[in-house]
Amino acid sequence: MKINNTLLISTAVALALGSSSASWAANTAAQTSTVVAANAIPAGTVITKEAAVVIAKDAYLWAWPMVNSFNRRASFAKAPEPGLNGGILPVAPVGYVSMLHGYISPMQRWVAHPNQDVVYGFGFGAVDDDPVVLQVPDFGDRFWVYSLYDARTDEFSNLGKQYGTKPGNYLVVGPNWKGKVPAGITKVIHSPTEFVGMGPRIFVNDDAADQAALQTVLNQVVIYPLSKYDGKKKTVIWKDSPHFPATSSGSSEIKWVEPTTFFDQLPDVLNKVPPLPGEEARYSAIRAMLAAAKADPEIKKAIDTAAVEMEDQVIKPMFDFKTNGQTLPNGWNTPANGARWGYDYLTRTATAKSNMYVNQPEETRYFFVEVDKEGQRLNGSNNYTITFPKGETPPVNGFWSLTMYDPQHFFAKNDTERYSVGTKNLKGMKYNDDGSLTIYVQHATPGKAKESNWLPAPDSDFEMTIRTYWPKEAVLNKTWTPPAVEKAGQ
Repeated sequence: MKINNTLLISTAVALALGSSSASWAANTAAQTSTVVAANAIPAGTVITKEAAVVIAKDAYLWAWPMVNSFNRRASFAKAPEPGLNGGILPVAPVGYVSMLHGYISPMQRWVAHPNQDVVYGFGFGAVDDDPVVLQVPDFGDRFWVYSLYDARTDEFSNLGKQYGTKPGNYLVVGPNWKGKVPAGITKVIHSPTEFVGMGPRIFVNDDAADQAALQTVLNQVVIYPLSKYDGKKKTVIWKDSPHFPATSSGSSEIKWVEPTTFFDQLPDVLNKVPPLPGEEARYSAIRAMLAAAKADPEIKKAIDTAAVEMEDQVIKPMFDFKTNGQTLPNGWNTPANGARWGYDYLTRTATAKSNMYVNQPEETRYFFVEVDKEGQRLNGSNNYTITFPKGETPPVNGFWSLTMYDPQHFFAKNDTERYSVGTKNLKGMKYNDDGSLTIYVQHATPGKAKESNWLPAPDSDFEMTIRTYWPKEAVLNKTWTPPAVEKAGQ
């Protein structure tokens, strides 16, 4: 079996070393791509069962986020119109986005690691078949971003307040679309893949007045197929969205990747997601493996078994935040290249497993923590504090938050219905005499005098995330990192 050894070695090393080697792998791949033929493995080449298993395991790690993406789109496609699954989850047919009109419910299980900083919307496009029109209203001073994701979960849009995006109609087209751009389109955005995930996010404060003030502009956030475009301004009253029967429940995220059918779905993914420069040999090896499996039931059985092993031994541990990205002081972790994965297949899959559809670092840098200052697992049987010294709350141009999660990365239900603190309720929080800000993280109330600064914790293990929206350079270059989570009294 003749393949491009340089490319495979570069990929293997990148996987072994993680994101720090991604740029090196990318450069190596780019250099070799000019000499890698699209059909690097000639048709009819013998693929042994053992070789097929090696290729299959590598393909499972690499393609897991893409199979995940396509299955999510298929689930949305069942919606008859934009609305709310179970009355809580925005769902829409292909080409549309459905918006919430307030914070997302703690009960949703479609995507792990949600937040209550913004009003969400979501939907999917198939923009080779029918491009998508994004109607962008005038948000004034309010922070907003329209995140667009390709099939690899890379974000490519650059639409939002920090980009100075003007109101208008923006058209998202696929790489193979050959149609005519109609009059009235402000700008054409080219998606790298026919698959597009679409997730508008609009900031809103906790108070009822701001929630109400948001509604007028929110109702102008309308995303729909080009085939329905008539040049007229659209308005949808999102609080009146239709409700559909719930299709999921439980304490964990919906299982979006089934290992026993993974390799049955993979050919369609390969056909719809073009290789990055340097990935031609990878595609060729996977196609050869799939062809061998189609011809030999023993090989098919072997690669399906390999998928089950990969899911349990490799993918499952990636759900823990301590396995996602780079380790920082005080037990925090952060992915350095969120939504801009390139050839960093490891972090891409870890994020798809633990918290799908994040923003690029310049839009949002995420910090995860599961342990206290002493490296002990966070648990509601203890009381904790996080203290930001004077002037050292997360440095952002937008806003920041600290959010509480249970071990499944969902909101830990509590009677106060408070799941995060930060900019959205900062005016009501109390500073210490020296100008520092202490947040009390515990299961029981810290007392009336401190409740404004209280982040309720469950009586079990838990974890937290700091989000920095439109972060300043100190966040991006890691001059600023979060303070330790300390047991009360330490």
